[in-house]
Amino acid sequence: MDAEAPALFLGIDGGGSTCRARLCDSTGAVLAEAVGGSANVYLDFPGALARIKGCAAEALSAAGFGAGSAARVRLGLGLAGVSSPAVAAEVAAALPGHASVRVANDGVIACLGAHAGGDGGLVIAGTGSAGVALVGGREINVGGRGFVLGDDGSGARIGHEAWRRALRAHDGLAPHTPFTRGLMARFDDDPAAVIRWGLTARSADYGAEAPGCFAAAAAGDPVALAILGEAAAALADLVAALERHGARRIAMVGGGAAAIRPYLPEGVAAALSPALGDARDGALLLAAGRVAGAGSLVPGRPAP
Repeated sequence: MDAEAPALFLGIDGGGSTCRARLCDSTGAVLAEAVGGSANVYLDFPGALARIKGCAAEALSAAGFGAGSAARVRLGLGLAGVSSPAVAAEVAAALPGHASVRVANDGVIACLGAHAGGDGGLVIAGTGSAGVALVGGREINVGGRGFVLGDDGSGARIGHEAWRRALRAHDGLAPHTPFTRGLMARFDDDPAAVIRWGLTARSADYGAEAPGCFAAAAAGDPVALAILGEAAAALADLVAALERHGARRIAMVGGGAAAIRPYLPEGVAAALSPALGDARDGALLLAAGRVAGAGSLVPGRPAP
């Protein structure tokens, strides 16, 4: 990196549905932002890397920097699917040419941003779900575990449960409601067509059904209300688990956080604190090396 050129800091939040980037200068002033598609490195490593690179290039271009500016960039990435230091190292190795690259799970950067780099816990209620806490230098993860085996309370789980209940109602195993009838009508009441869709549907596809469930619940649909009650209970369990691990300040973020809040147990909702910043703020803290020692952080190599 040119010693005369001041560093640029690029924070990227790569979730299961969206990749978001924020570019700042050394004073913390925001220079540009960019948005791209899914960046889950577990589900689609090559595709996620392509979207990350595209999002980074878009942010740099929007701020008036060319491709050769990468050597000035200190890159902080929080990505869905980063489950171990080995995965983080693989991501960092795939992004050469930067001044430094640091990689963590998207939950870690969201927690950093929510508490401005301080201790605290975070429940993520988005396409996926998870609980993460940073307490006394320790990184604690609860829940999550991906769509197949976890993510209780998430948008994807809400959508999955909606389709499961729609099929049960179609088969006469449970009463139909306007919500379940509406779902089945989209496939002309053909369960085989639903199953064919489900064989290739991914977590984001199921998550796309969550807004319809919230709308149906607001109209009083009993099936939608039951699904959201179960989702809220699962998220409340994450809050309780983080409290047991010593997190005193806990926030809830994600695409479904505001929508699910009215369904949370009253005491849980009242105990939540507002997030001080977002995941991109946490990614920028990561880029700046403010959290050295976090378990999933991987320092990048200096650019040649």
